[in-house]
Amino acid sequence: MNAEGLASLLHQCSKIRAYRRGMSLHGLAITSGMHSDTIISNHVLNMYAKCGDISLARRVFDGMPDRSLVSYSAMISGCSQAGDHGMALGLFSQMGVAPNEYVYASAISSCASLEALLQGQQIHAHSLKSGYAAVSFVANSLISLYMKLGRCGDAESVYDCFAEPNTVTYNTLIAGFVENHQTGKGFEVFKVMHQQGLLPDRFTFVVLSGIPLESKNLLKEMAYHCLAIKLKLDSCAFVGNLIMAMYSKFNLFDSVERAFRVIKDKDSISWNALMTASNQCLDYTKSLRIFKQLKVECTVLPDDFSYTSVIAACAELASLHHGKQIHAHLIRTKLSWDLGVGNALVNLYAKCGSLEYACRVFWRMLSRNLVSWNTMIAVYGNHGLGERAIEIFEQMLAMGVRPDSITFVGLLIACNHAGLVDKGLAYFNIMIEQYGVSPALEHFSCLIDMLGRAGRLYEAEELISEYDFGHDPVISGSLLSACRLHGNVDIAERLAKRLLKLQPLSASPYVLLSNLYASGWAWGDVAEARKLLKVSGLKKEPGHSLIEANGTLRKFTMGNFSHAQEDEEWSDKSVSIGGEQYEERRGARIDRPLDLWIYTSAFSGGAPEISWVFVYCTAKQCEGCPFPY
Repeated sequence: MNAEGLASLLHQCSKIRAYRRGMSLHGLAITSGMHSDTIISNHVLNMYAKCGDISLARRVFDGMPDRSLVSYSAMISGCSQAGDHGMALGLFSQMGVAPNEYVYASAISSCASLEALLQGQQIHAHSLKSGYAAVSFVANSLISLYMKLGRCGDAESVYDCFAEPNTVTYNTLIAGFVENHQTGKGFEVFKVMHQQGLLPDRFTFVVLSGIPLESKNLLKEMAYHCLAIKLKLDSCAFVGNLIMAMYSKFNLFDSVERAFRVIKDKDSISWNALMTASNQCLDYTKSLRIFKQLKVECTVLPDDFSYTSVIAACAELASLHHGKQIHAHLIRTKLSWDLGVGNALVNLYAKCGSLEYACRVFWRMLSRNLVSWNTMIAVYGNHGLGERAIEIFEQMLAMGVRPDSITFVGLLIACNHAGLVDKGLAYFNIMIEQYGVSPALEHFSCLIDMLGRAGRLYEAEELISEYDFGHDPVISGSLLSACRLHGNVDIAERLAKRLLKLQPLSASPYVLLSNLYASGWAWGDVAEARKLLKVSGLKKEPGHSLIEANGTLRKFTMGNFSHAQEDEEWSDKSVSIGGEQYEERRGARIDRPLDLWIYTSAFSGGAPEISWVFVYCTAKQCEGCPFPY
């Protein structure tokens, strides 16, 4: 084989990244004595550099008796692409020949990656002297360098000296302005690009998608979509995914779905964007159907983000049955999964009331972040295990994880449900004084509810008057409920008047006040409160419960005996709930905050018994309720 043939084969290996074949050809060059030829050596080091083996490329480079401009260009470019920017700049400073535009571009890119402004300015000056600063490769790299370092003025100066800017130039400018929070200038550059007759490409749309737009700018976003359709880019997954994300920000699921259908070669990002949009629009059942379609109909495998989205949908539906199926599928098909998936599983089991599974997943996670710890604190808190929540918080601090605002919300909820009022107040003060977290509405609401449940109503009322959050209807309603619990009519009447001013269209103040009067046998006041409710024309929304039996969810409303399958036969049977036996038959119901109906043929497909039932109650725990929170 002659030198020309060997050079051609090495060049092909560089193009297709054929590392092993390139090594064989390198061996052939050594055995045939052609490795001392500068052209062959350049091809060999370029092959190693393109394949990412910088150490071997450097050995070939150091062993060359004569190095040409191509040798330096291949080596500096390879180092820059491989992330060894220090070596790239070192080689640039040692060059014994004048650099070309490719060498300048690679060296400037390394300066941008290292955020080395001084070296970048020196190379810029060098390129001006040699006449390469106006070449597109160099100018675009300079614009990218200055934009990355926040020097937008310098980037504009490079652009003004550029005789023939191209699409890459405008994309770099727009991206730089967006990253530096100068979106107005980004739009102006996009308009100039359009006026120059340059057509936006898919990277232009990626850059424009980074501009944060409010709902009033929907028409502008739709204009981008129209432009993508005109340029026939909407069927490309790269652009189509961005269009889906764009409409998802405005909760326009139909538009998201239409954009999804147009994409020809859908990737995992396309399916994930569709599931995310479904979750954002609160259509969690749709999200489950999309995941099933992904598994059955597509060759694309679900990734960690897919599992996180579908598990989140199961959590919002409180569907333990589907959540366990997905968890089992994960165990069978993946050896490990992302931290986000683990957090989603913990959240799923927590929301479904399965404390044991939530703890098991948490402690088996290989790594945990702040979200993991916050979730577990909330899990124990919502189950009334305040001491356990505090233990988790102490372990989190011991691991060096700094708590945030959400951490203290979980802690206050835990102290509230466990009756640890003094500890809750202490953590509220620690949050402000030690960690510098300003109390938000959520913290204040938990604090007032905690004091109210403990009967410290006057202390809670004083706090309401001190803070700006005191006029929030949620906080006033929480304290009003506590007044009913402890029979404090004086504070209740003051709060009810305030609530009626804050929420004139809410029936809650009338109902709570009426129940408070009834607990004190003040029937005249009860009649007056109910009369006011009737005159207002408002109606109390009845509580409801969800019952999941064998994977099927049914909704039951208090006092409502109707059901979708009411014409079929209801079975007479006894069910044990909370340790008590209740006899269920057609026309009978449990006299509790929720109406529990056991319907054999609807729930269990005609089987003689129900294998399992999960009850999700929307009401707070009432006296005598068999379902603890």
